[in-house]
Amino acid sequence: MKNKLLSAAIGAAVFALGTSAASATTLGDVKAKGFIQCGVNTGLAGFAAPDASGNWAGFDVDFCKAVASAVFGDPTKVKFTPLSAANRFPALQSGEIDVLARNTTWSINRDTALGLNFRFVNYYDGQGFMVRKSLNVKSALELSGASVCVQSGTTTELNLADYFKANNLQYNPVVFEKLDEVNAAYDAGRCDVYTTDQSGLYSLRLTLKNPDEHAILPEIISKEPLAPAVRQGDDQWFDIVSWVGYAMINAEEFGITQANVDDMKNSPNPDIKRFLGVEADTKIGTDLGLTNDWAYNIVKNVGNYGEVFERNIGQGSPLKIARGLNALWNKGGIQYAPPVR
Repeated sequence: MKNKLLSAAIGAAVFALGTSAASATTLGDVKAKGFIQCGVNTGLAGFAAPDASGNWAGFDVDFCKAVASAVFGDPTKVKFTPLSAANRFPALQSGEIDVLARNTTWSINRDTALGLNFRFVNYYDGQGFMVRKSLNVKSALELSGASVCVQSGTTTELNLADYFKANNLQYNPVVFEKLDEVNAAYDAGRCDVYTTDQSGLYSLRLTLKNPDEHAILPEIISKEPLAPAVRQGDDQWFDIVSWVGYAMINAEEFGITQANVDDMKNSPNPDIKRFLGVEADTKIGTDLGLTNDWAYNIVKNVGNYGEVFERNIGQGSPLKIARGLNALWNKGGIQYAPPVR
């Protein structure tokens, strides 16, 4: 009987704890403190990096500003926490940050075992290779016998081994624990090849002593869907973060930009009017716990997906990354968003 009573007491306590945790929403916490805490890279050009004055800029940074625009109508109501690969997940799990937007690959382990949720993929990436042009290498299949710089303890290291084994190629791994050590080793000529996510290669190339002397090979050897992440257990916050991304994609598809968003409120297209929150009976914002002009605020303050891509990492940036898979679904890519209705 005592055991039964003890079990009942423990069960009641666990239920009460779970009920308390479920009743505390991230949106409520964010509104109470007046800003969003966003976890970003410690410094990756084009994606997230502080300037000399400490102001953060980049593709992932703009996503965080878009979330702030949706919640507060103000892109400045966000603070940034620079995180390494090792501490990014503990920071989100512990509640130190509200959302993680740090070029992070969505995988089954991270989606399940770590207690995190991913949905909107803001950048479809894959692992690639960078070499010195002086090697006159045009394909990764020509790299047999090369020395390859790679960061230890990463999926990059595993993908590298799998690729060379599958193609019956030999290589000499030059392994370092820290990313800056890998960068320095490659720049110093300690290895022939550098491998990591291709987007990272474009960014890192800018930091080399002679960027123009290096080429990024065409092969992509893995699937790396990079996505923002939130904690499991708060569906409302998960929906908000996901739909911020979807809204940016839909805005590009509608042709709504920072420059024309005010004029587009007068569009005869009911989908656009609904999207911008000007239809009298629309509930696209209130159903999320936001105001109905949340999508308008994102575009007005930050821009649509294409604008954010081009100025940070696309042809309007020093990286000049082609849209590729990240083009809209109707422009040769696979970026596709559910309808806002």
